[in-house]
Amino acid sequence: MEFLLPTYSTGTLADVVPSLLAGLGVPGTSDVLGLPGAPRVCLLLVDGLGWELLRSHAADAPFLSSLAAERDPITAGFPATTATSLSTLGTGRPSGEHGMVGYSFAPDDNEVLNVLRWQRHGDGAHVDLRSQYVPEQIQPHRTVFEQAADAGVEVRLVAPGAQDGSGLTRAVLRGGQFRGTYALGDLTTHVLDALSGHPRVLCYAYHADLDMLGHIYGAGSTPWRAQLRYVDQLAATIAEGLPSDSMLVVTADHGMVNAGEQDRVDIDTEPALLDGVRMLGGEARVRHVYTAQGAVEDVRRAWSEVLGERALVLPRDEAISAGWFGPRVDDRVRPRVGDLVVAALGSFVMVRSQAEPQLSLLPGQHGSLTREEQLVPLLTATKDD
Repeated sequence: MEFLLPTYSTGTLADVVPSLLAGLGVPGTSDVLGLPGAPRVCLLLVDGLGWELLRSHAADAPFLSSLAAERDPITAGFPATTATSLSTLGTGRPSGEHGMVGYSFAPDDNEVLNVLRWQRHGDGAHVDLRSQYVPEQIQPHRTVFEQAADAGVEVRLVAPGAQDGSGLTRAVLRGGQFRGTYALGDLTTHVLDALSGHPRVLCYAYHADLDMLGHIYGAGSTPWRAQLRYVDQLAATIAEGLPSDSMLVVTADHGMVNAGEQDRVDIDTEPALLDGVRMLGGEARVRHVYTAQGAVEDVRRAWSEVLGERALVLPRDEAISAGWFGPRVDDRVRPRVGDLVVAALGSFVMVRSQAEPQLSLLPGQHGSLTREEQLVPLLTATKDD
């Protein structure tokens, strides 16, 4: 698996909605991706549907694969993880600007925030931190959905009901009317209902289960392939029901790799990886390492010696200069990036058996800078397709 830097400004998730807004006639936007224009658009994000996985299992997704033959993939951005990618999609900005720099990160010097749950990471207390870390302050930029609504576009969000009002939704998806879903059936009907009324519509729809099964059973496993077939039918059903002046766009937030027992290092049982470390964020494929004062070089040396060629270990300034988080990192975001940023290569994972016992057992993981994780599809279909 090779190292792949996201193609910022020319083809990442940050460019998707601005390109769609250009087709919807929203002022101040441009179509850098060359997408077809349509006055009513459904953007379906399938969590975990990496480009390499789709290509490898084309027989299980004939409809999506037929669309994939017409367009090249784009890159997710770094880290290639749901919280960051949804933030990138919802703000039209890379992580260095929107500030959601991982599955978990330190918003201040006191603790690590789990962004998907908006709770303290790793302590099992499940304390709601929305009042302590106000989502609209953690991510203050206006979202692309707010921009669309300001221009008179009808904006709908179709996603699991539990996401309505969540910290992540408030931070990066605010601006549209939320419709909660329970399964594929009401996701389909809510989407088609959204596209049937207003003359200009942007409907964002989210499906999570392919990613979940990839984590639990492994990407490409029998359950994962069965779910991919359902996802393919979902997309085909929406495309079949599209009004004549509308378009379906399908993308994903990341791909996935499978890690075996031989690919694992347990940080919580490796004293050399804990010495001088104050807090740890990120996830198994990407770690933010927050060090004690004056310990950066010692910690870097220890992590480099233990991990060797299985991971890239860069100090904060080097990771930022290398463009991992985009062409610009805002001053308010810079402290959220670890003193060290560690990106796994191959199928290597850095688990935490004590702080993250359930996550550490999962075979399917993502987040880093490989083709398997970074490349995601960008597929389009109209009624005629």
